[in-house]
Amino acid sequence: MLDPSLLLFPLLLALLATGLGFPPLIGYLAAGFALYAAGVDALPFLQPIADLGVLLLLFAIGLKLDLRGLARAEIWGGASIHLALTMVITTSAIKLFSVMGIALFDELSLNQAVLLAFALGFSSTVFAIKMLEERGETQSLYGRTAIGILIMQDLFAVLYLTISKGALPSPWALLLLGLPLLRPLFYRLMDRVGHGEMLVLFGLAMALVPGAALFEAVGLKPDLGALVLGILLAGHVKASELSKSLFLFKELFLVAFFLTIGQQGLPTGAEVLTALALMLLLPIKLGLFLLLLARFRLRLRSALMASLSLGNFSEFGLIVLTAAIAAGSMDPSWLRVMALLVAFSFLLAAPLSTHGQSIYLRLRDQLLQLERHPLHPDDQPIRLGQPRVLIFGMGRIGSGAYDELKQHFGDTLLGIDHKQEIIERHEQAGRRVVMGDATDTDFWDKLEHSDSVELVILAMPAHHGNLFTAEQLARIEFQGRVAAISRWPEEAEALKEMGVHSVYNIYEAAGSGVAEQVVELVKKPA
Repeated sequence: MLDPSLLLFPLLLALLATGLGFPPLIGYLAAGFALYAAGVDALPFLQPIADLGVLLLLFAIGLKLDLRGLARAEIWGGASIHLALTMVITTSAIKLFSVMGIALFDELSLNQAVLLAFALGFSSTVFAIKMLEERGETQSLYGRTAIGILIMQDLFAVLYLTISKGALPSPWALLLLGLPLLRPLFYRLMDRVGHGEMLVLFGLAMALVPGAALFEAVGLKPDLGALVLGILLAGHVKASELSKSLFLFKELFLVAFFLTIGQQGLPTGAEVLTALALMLLLPIKLGLFLLLLARFRLRLRSALMASLSLGNFSEFGLIVLTAAIAAGSMDPSWLRVMALLVAFSFLLAAPLSTHGQSIYLRLRDQLLQLERHPLHPDDQPIRLGQPRVLIFGMGRIGSGAYDELKQHFGDTLLGIDHKQEIIERHEQAGRRVVMGDATDTDFWDKLEHSDSVELVILAMPAHHGNLFTAEQLARIEFQGRVAAISRWPEEAEALKEMGVHSVYNIYEAAGSGVAEQVVELVKKPA
């Protein structure tokens, strides 16, 4: 029978972590170390669950990924240049630590130092995605940039792991190039499975069979297979629904992933000292990201927020070192050092990422000279013109509100959204929509003044986005009316406290809409 403490430890420590202002994943990491310290041996059933969590994470990333985005200079250039610079700086630092006689560094040869530097060059996909999802900012400019860089890093890691096997992938791997030809078949299957549990089962099957299992069978990383299958399904109308359906499964399975990191074993004093010395490199890693992204003309806030999301060490470093240890290239003690280093970096990165906006406001004046002009096209000033109605968030609710209000306000409506594909779709439908991220304080600084706006509608899917926008409207003393959507009573209360005049519960509004249509139907003669 499963020991109840295996569930109680992570739960209690996650509650403690959130109470202290850290994300719950810090509690899961601590639970892994606590279980090991309590004498609980490594649990073999956790690893398959952890692997499944990572597979579903990459599958979900693929479902949201615009493949064209990886070709952007700030993504492929930022990832590759940063990794190269990090390896040079880290290798030099490791050799310096060795000369100084610090802890375990004098045991490393030059080749081993380069390999360790390579492992330290990655940022945590799991950590960054978790933090971005909790803030609802995976589709913001900085969120898309960070995710793109993470995917490029993952591809570098997959390439190393393939080479480290000492054998090339099977020649049959070339047949995987034909997978896009099966996209129409996958789409038809996705159409037929409907919704609910069948859609979830379809997603799991796609990620694990033609994704992970097929790629592993031809000598490639199963993680890469899950990512590729997600990308192939990303263009389907149900892709977003599938991603949301898999969300809780992915979250639960990732708990096992963080527990397995903590169960690598309790480190010795020398290993702790080694990890602390390597932590000195973390500010350099973060600073390099900031400088590079600014050089690629991202606005300071976008560059800083992306850098804070990437300013950590990665679980892929553990995977790389595991492969190196299996090949006899590294001593097993370095796996414990890396596990401790990942945990330390999460402890530091979590509050930095959570309070990124405050950090930006505090450092903006000192770092503003890093910006290069002209700015990135997605970070350009926003010109509104003279609209009477602004709608923030042009998803299904925002689009419906736009079409309904157009009967009363004509062409004086303007939608604002931060996703380029949504803007293109609305422009094709004849709606006036501009690019903008209302959760970016620079958005409000970039806005050209307009005294024509009478009504603002907050229709973004994430409550924190609507609340933040309401705060900004209050800050600039907007004199018009403000309406917003909510899901829960506590969200409505928070919005009203911020000065929102009307709050509409989307579930209640949907029910009212159905009732109105039924009443109209009853009134009509049979």
